Amino acid sequence: MLRRQARLRREYLYRKSAEEQERSTYERKKKLKTALEEGKPIPTELRKDEAALRKAIEFDDEKHEQTTSHQDDEYAWAGVQDPKIMITTSHSPSSRLKQFAQGATFNISQQSAFKPWKLCNESTVQACRANEVTDLILVHEHRGEPDGLVVSHLPFGPTAYFTLSNTVMRHDIPKIGTMSEAYPHLIFHNFNSKLGERVKNVLRYLYPVPKDDSRRVITFANQEDYISFRHHTYKKVDGQVELSEVGPRFEMKIYEIKLGTVDQNEADVEWRLRPYMNTSKKRKALSS
Repeated sequence: MLRRQARLRREYLYRKSAEEQERSTYERKKKLKTALEEGKPIPTELRKDEAALRKAIEFDDEKHEQTTSHQDDEYAWAGVQDPKIMITTSHSPSSRLKQFAQGATFNISQQSAFKPWKLCNESTVQACRANEVTDLILVHEHRGEPDGLVVSHLPFGPTAYFTLSNTVMRHDIPKIGTMSEAYPHLIFHNFNSKLGERVKNVLRYLYPVPKDDSRRVITFANQEDYISFRHHTYKKVDGQVELSEVGPRFEMKIYEIKLGTVDQNEADVEWRLRPYMNTSKKRKALSS
């Protein structure tokens, strides 16, 4: 099993390393094709390889006119099989953190489970792989207040790191609605950039495909890179739609994405929030 995992990991890394070369060839073919279609001179940097690129363009079909990504393999079974989620904490949790984690278990699906571990390490990830867990979620706290969320997609990644703030537990919400076990419809607002699409995929593939008649809605609304999580059910009363908040509610902020699982410290960093990005012009990384 360990040898198989190592082999699959090497294959995954090889596909990832080949992406840049594939993307470069795709861009060169695209430039040549545009020049030929518009009757413009061939760009100087393409003249040496013009014959080879012309031949490659002739054999391209619709499928090969676009480049592929290792991200296509990460969620290859999304929508085909329901996700199986394991939610845990990295140390002995406080009662508040345990309550938050257990609430998150019910928020996702019936195939999610909460199990506190003293330490999340390689053996933890291997146990999740052996049980066909698709995503491992770790919740962190500071003085009893949830302040961090890690979503690690299995078997090879990615792993997304979020901060948590303004957490309101389910029982603290006035006029709370009844918890439904139906799979929720998802609403994503203002995830328009490439990074926004990446974070959107990390979050939405945690949830199974809902049925059309489901009356449960989970909203991820982005505003200046702070993602507001809201959970509602609804019903129709006298021809009008009536919303009931189920909870919990909190804010999330992405600060790092790694191309590996949570136990792999050497994994490449795909994106990281840096101090110079925290300006009024550069803060909206998810939406623009």
